[in-house]
Amino acid sequence: MLNWDHMFATRSSKMRASEIRELLKLLDQPDIISFAGGIPDPALFPADAFQAAYADIFAGNQVNSALQYSVSEGYKPLREWLVGEMSKIGIPCDADNIFITSGSQQALDYLGKLFLSPKDTALVTWPTYLGALQAFNAYEPNYDQLSVTGNRTPGSYEAMAINMGGRVKFAYLSTDFSNPTGETVDLAARQHLIDMADEMDIAIIEDGAYQSLRYEGEAVSPILALEIARKGSIEQTRTIYCGSFSKTLAPGLRVGFVVANTTVVRKLVLMKQAADLHSSTINQIAIAHVAQRHFEAQVAKIKAAYNARRLAMLAALDRYMPAGTVWTRPEGGMFIWVTLPEGMDGADLLSQSIKTEKVAFVPGQAFFADRSGANTLRLSFSCANEQMIEEGIKRLGRLVSAALADAV
Repeated sequence: MLNWDHMFATRSSKMRASEIRELLKLLDQPDIISFAGGIPDPALFPADAFQAAYADIFAGNQVNSALQYSVSEGYKPLREWLVGEMSKIGIPCDADNIFITSGSQQALDYLGKLFLSPKDTALVTWPTYLGALQAFNAYEPNYDQLSVTGNRTPGSYEAMAINMGGRVKFAYLSTDFSNPTGETVDLAARQHLIDMADEMDIAIIEDGAYQSLRYEGEAVSPILALEIARKGSIEQTRTIYCGSFSKTLAPGLRVGFVVANTTVVRKLVLMKQAADLHSSTINQIAIAHVAQRHFEAQVAKIKAAYNARRLAMLAALDRYMPAGTVWTRPEGGMFIWVTLPEGMDGADLLSQSIKTEKVAFVPGQAFFADRSGANTLRLSFSCANEQMIEEGIKRLGRLVSAALADAV
């Protein structure tokens, strides 16, 4: 058998299979109630709108350009539409400040490549988005725990990074209804992060994938909006905002975007040219067609559906989870984060759950850069109806109660 290991780059040792992608295979098993995949409900996709968009492209004079190579920055009418959307959330910018990617996951990969040299430190929350860790891992960084409450000094981060052989390059966080916890970073913490980044001279990567999915409470301005308000122009900011159409319109078209100062955008464009030249031209045009005509109605539709499921899951957790188990109460997004009593293991619980209760979820350990958090798990309510949620949480509560009884 040919041994490839000595031929692979050292960075390949940092690449790990996504535990979530593996769990998505359970969605095909009809006897499993799955709260595992943090994916949108395909029944809510605007399929008719996309069918009409592609029909318009092929019936009109856009078909040749839609099937042709395009500019690396992205389809300009889509970027111009995004300029208007960004202004609504307090981010004044130009089309030159917007860069289209093949999903926001590609944006994270490019930003890891742009900022991280081996042994540099990325500051991430504990827990954080698993896909971000996967994207950054290839560039051989170290991780340090980002505190959004201000209980660590910039000097402590810098000293730790130097001790590990590099320097701090950026702070990454999901600000609204984060994956995996569903929590939102408050205004004071966002302001503190700007102060900290200025003092340390690092970038902030703001993951806004779920920003549109607020179901209750008051919206909090994005970090990039707050920084522009302070400094007067996006060109003076160090925050890089990553967004996506995957959670609002459709993930299969793989269209995401970055909003940042033009110095960063120009570097990302060079990476795009070297990697895949540009994102799919026809998909960008189709996204632009649907966004211009249907975005607000589509977001309203999915918010109503997901909110009903969120409320159903929170109510079921209140009814069926035993004492000693706690969970977040998100105001939006797709996730609820459960913390089990100390000593319990989410991975062991999942193994037992699949065998006996037929309920899937994601063990929380996958979301910690240091592989801690064994007694946590992530539940997604986006792809289960209210009846499935009631039955699934009832089964899960029964399983947790039995595990606690066995431990006594």
